[in-house]
Amino acid sequence: MKQIQLDAPGGPEVLTLVERPLPEPGPGEVRVSARAIGAGGPDVLIRNGSYKWMPPLPAVPGNEMAGIVDAVGAGVTRLQPGQRVLVSARELPQRGGCYAEAICVPEGAPFVLPDSIGFDDAVSLGNFQLALALLASNGQLPAQAILVPGAAGGVATALIQVARERGLRVIGTASSAAKRNFALENGAHEVIDGDPRTLTSEVMRLTGGRGVDLAFDHVGGALFIACLRALAPCGMAVSYNILGGPPEGDVFAEMRQLLGRSLAIRTFSIHAIDADPVQRRGLMDSAIALLASGRVRAPKATRFKLAEARRVHELLDSGGTLGKIVLQP
Repeated sequence: MKQIQLDAPGGPEVLTLVERPLPEPGPGEVRVSARAIGAGGPDVLIRNGSYKWMPPLPAVPGNEMAGIVDAVGAGVTRLQPGQRVLVSARELPQRGGCYAEAICVPEGAPFVLPDSIGFDDAVSLGNFQLALALLASNGQLPAQAILVPGAAGGVATALIQVARERGLRVIGTASSAAKRNFALENGAHEVIDGDPRTLTSEVMRLTGGRGVDLAFDHVGGALFIACLRALAPCGMAVSYNILGGPPEGDVFAEMRQLLGRSLAIRTFSIHAIDADPVQRRGLMDSAIALLASGRVRAPKATRFKLAEARRVHELLDSGGTLGKIVLQP
């Protein structure tokens, strides 16, 4: 069996294609033969060794795999050979493990896939699960409009579609015409430039001076402050990554200057529900239902062979990818 492995953190060059014996499922386990493997940001963090939930080395990246159960261990009753399933590393004892032609997992981990969801689309379900969790992060307060910086990204695309399906107005940002068009095609109502110097005024112009109820920032730096200033009264800025570093300036002082709006900030990670399988799996079940019904759609997949993992990570490092990258075994 082929899998991608790293023995030490580093750049794409540390990813190595290796041969390993085909794993055999133990008691209570099933083996899933891969048909599509998702590649994204968390895989890069595993590769460069900066992931807070880093698996032990040598490590196999990969947090989502869609495929077919092809063997079951003793005592397995929930699944049987031939079933189509999704494996999410959020359901496994440790993250990663999916850059492989097959994986053995506890029988309670996989999600059964309806026939209406293709394998390539299935590996985007984790982003829709995350989008549902992000939209619930404001404590279910009523919302009218949201701001999604970097609207062509994987999580952002899922967030836009789920928010639009719920009747929310979505304002996105993009840094190029191609990314702007991609975000519009995936459901954003308006897409503006992401320059922090102009973002707040543009959001206020589009909302008649009211602002947005939720702003989802994955960049940090000056952009976080711009998102905060773009909020409507009782709005919330949600920081779910800081790719550009921590927010600039004194955030609390900024909030005091905007005291009349009663704003809130949340730092968000889906790891907050690691110990809550009912909520975590419920979010994924909802994501599956949305995709199966056609109320949201997975972004177009760009396919590469598993052996091309280094090239894929070079693209991920460049930040120039659109849609979902899928590795095929």
